Amino acid sequence: MKKNKIALITGITGQDGSYLAEILLKKNYIVHGIIRKSSSFNTGRIDHLYTNTEILNKKLFLHYGDIVDTSNLNRLLEKIQPDEIYNLAAQSHVLVSFQIPDYTSQVDALGTLRILDAIRETGLNKTKFYQASTSELFGKVQEIPQTEKTPFYPRSPYGVAKLYAYWIIINFREAYNLFASNGILFNHESPRRGETFVTRKITRAAAQIVLGRQNKILLGNLDAKRDWGYAPEYCEGMWRILQHKEGDDFILATGETHSVREFTELTFKDLGIELTWRGKAEKEKGIVKSFEPDRNKLLSKNSKKIGKIRKGDIIIEVSPSYYRPTEVELLVGDSSKAKKLLGWQAKTKFEDIVKIMVDADLQKQIRK
Repeated sequence: MKKNKIALITGITGQDGSYLAEILLKKNYIVHGIIRKSSSFNTGRIDHLYTNTEILNKKLFLHYGDIVDTSNLNRLLEKIQPDEIYNLAAQSHVLVSFQIPDYTSQVDALGTLRILDAIRETGLNKTKFYQASTSELFGKVQEIPQTEKTPFYPRSPYGVAKLYAYWIIINFREAYNLFASNGILFNHESPRRGETFVTRKITRAAAQIVLGRQNKILLGNLDAKRDWGYAPEYCEGMWRILQHKEGDDFILATGETHSVREFTELTFKDLGIELTWRGKAEKEKGIVKSFEPDRNKLLSKNSKKIGKIRKGDIIIEVSPSYYRPTEVELLVGDSSKAKKLLGWQAKTKFEDIVKIMVDADLQKQIRK
């Protein structure tokens, strides 16, 4: 009888961790996840798995832990004996990393080293290791588009910490012959994206505004351009990276770039609001040009009114508090290597990603 593969996911309660857990369970893995102890429940993204008696403690096992705790990591690896480890745990908010650079480094840089060391200490030299790397490594981009050979130039404590993790993966792969891989994932979004990230902040606020529960939204650099993909597809890509014949580094990206301004305009357009812009830099404002609501979409037994939105209303303002000290203006990736060697490519279009997120946030707000 074929033995089920065992996977360990750090950061299982995050956007990527929750999708990856679903994917691996469908592939008949036994999945273990590390969660941090908190005074409040933090398992929202995996509650549908957590509350399933056919899955919990049969196919899915959760353990308290933290990647800043070396002894805890060693004990968990000795106990679980994973075939694959996916390190998705991180302090992943770029702007916040400027405020807590030490903690960001402890988690995002040294956390990766601790897991690699634990693999060696426990003798799990055949375990495959996936490191969640990031397009923020490229920062002040040296070429367009970015490939696996593009020089790095990180522009935040987050990017710098992830750069250490990237190189320590390569060092352990070459020094100790470990199967260790970096997935350099460009921005990937979904309804499970954290509410403090700009895409989810926009879709959530837009839903609140059309329902009359919020007046405006404050944003930072509207002209920052990103390569936005769909998170579930990227999590499938993570798995494919560890099924490759050897440890290696891969970019996952769409090859398209769109601005925060475009994301904002599409979000409000999906809700019937056409925007126009006035002013420049921090004095720029997003103003309602027209509002033609889809009443069937917005009204339900739980939401019996639409917000009083009028032409000329200011619903978007720019706040310098959301500017980064060092900005990353443009990121766009070339995932040709992943397509050739892994058979992976992004499929969901930018417009469809926005619509999926808008619809999910609207329904969530209507249910409240």
